[in-house]
Amino acid sequence: MNGKSQTNFKTLFEILIISTRLGLTSFGGPIAHLGYFHEEYVRRRKWMDEKSYADLVALCQFLPGPASSQVGIGIGVTRGGVLGGIISFIGFTLPSVVLLIVFAVFLQTAGMLDAGWINGLKIVAVAVVAHAVLGMAQKLTPDVTRKTIALAAVISILLWQTAWTQVGVILLAGVAGYLLYKNQADEDLSSQFNFPLSKRFAAGCLTLFFGLLILLPIAREVTTLNWVAMFDSFYRSGSLVFGGGHVVLPLLEREFVPTGWLSEEEFLAGYGAAQAVPGPLFTFAAYLGTVINGWQGGLLAAAAIFLPAFLLILGTLPFWNSLRKNQSMRAALMGVNAAVVGILFAALYHPIFTSSVTSPVEFAFAALLFVMLAHWKLPPWAVVLTGAIGGLIIL
Repeated sequence: MNGKSQTNFKTLFEILIISTRLGLTSFGGPIAHLGYFHEEYVRRRKWMDEKSYADLVALCQFLPGPASSQVGIGIGVTRGGVLGGIISFIGFTLPSVVLLIVFAVFLQTAGMLDAGWINGLKIVAVAVVAHAVLGMAQKLTPDVTRKTIALAAVISILLWQTAWTQVGVILLAGVAGYLLYKNQADEDLSSQFNFPLSKRFAAGCLTLFFGLLILLPIAREVTTLNWVAMFDSFYRSGSLVFGGGHVVLPLLEREFVPTGWLSEEEFLAGYGAAQAVPGPLFTFAAYLGTVINGWQGGLLAAAAIFLPAFLLILGTLPFWNSLRKNQSMRAALMGVNAAVVGILFAALYHPIFTSSVTSPVEFAFAALLFVMLAHWKLPPWAVVLTGAIGGLIIL
């Protein structure tokens, strides 16, 4: 092995070790993940400077998909090219994928879906999503106009519960954002942002992203293969999520619960468990896939829901300098982000609250878990453990 190959192998191995350690220890959701990344990659190892990291985070917030996972991919790309991005993604994501597959297998084997601790996990989901909604609302709907866009999204989602309502809401909110905020003053966007990817390669990734988005539903209609239908549902959900992992909940719920792929109890039990594991919330798909079609389905679901995020980050990195200076794009995104808050509020009410909180005792328990998370600042794993134990005792 020559010197360059040894250096490349050492770099890739280093990326794998560090990203896996982060994947095993990064609790607390996407904002916390970004803090862990900053500490490890910027402050300790200096793989990126502060401005480049901030620009990368801005790009990943701009794109649909799991922002923290996309930041991790981008850092891996800067350090080790496309292969470095793949390894960084695997290290950060695989631990929680494995844990949720094991949980789904255990749940089905033990037949414990009606156990009290499972009901406790369902109430944990109420507290976690409520915390996420309020936090995002403060940041993304600071004025009356964006609050109104969020309200319109809530009403639309609750009154017209179809597979395409969310897509329509996001598109209309983008148009509203463009019309209302296109003249807003620009930020300082003078710095440049460079990655070792060609624009030709990036264009190929974007072509594949849109091609799959169009062709998978067609393939689903002309075949009877369950794995094609599963891949389409998870890929489409991963393609349409603006605002992070919590927003994928209503998309996945409407893809799989009304169609009979799994019960609402199974869905919410897994969502509660997903709060207890480190890493990105999108790995919840691995649990769903395992319930539907065993561990092979879990791996397929995880690959399908993360593939859009991977294609988008690789496809936009070389074009980011131009995109970030486009005021029209940034204005549209202001409207989209407000609609995301509305989608979250709708998801908080249905299916999460309506199917989990059915008595005063359950409401009181949900309030306790919310205060533990939002005001006492206890770690998510402690809230999940309290939910499970409390479910055994009082539910």
